[in-house]
Amino acid sequence: MDELLESQSKGFNLNEQHILAVKKYGEIYVYENRCPHLGIQMEMMPDQFLDSTHSLIMCAMHGALFRIEDGLCISGPCLNQKLKPLKFEIHNELIYFISEKNQS
Repeated sequence: MDELLESQSKGFNLNEQHILAVKKYGEIYVYENRCPHLGIQMEMMPDQFLDSTHSLIMCAMHGALFRIEDGLCISGPCLNQKLKPLKFEIHNELIYFISEKNQS
């Protein structure tokens, strides 16, 4: 995950699921790329998920703002709703997702 730099975001697809990843203070946060308001993908341009200050995730469709650390919407039509976090592990700089079926 070396290609994800501090205060940057990246989108990708895995098994037809749209995913976004953000790196903040050395931590990586991964969410389903789906706005809780309309169920749409949140970026207007590839890999552009952050607001102008790079401190919040932003839905480009209607400007909803989400905290990076927990995906909570703090502004916009989906106020107090959350992005769906995805469980993952990092090994040898690669992200491996943990299937929900395998979680207890």
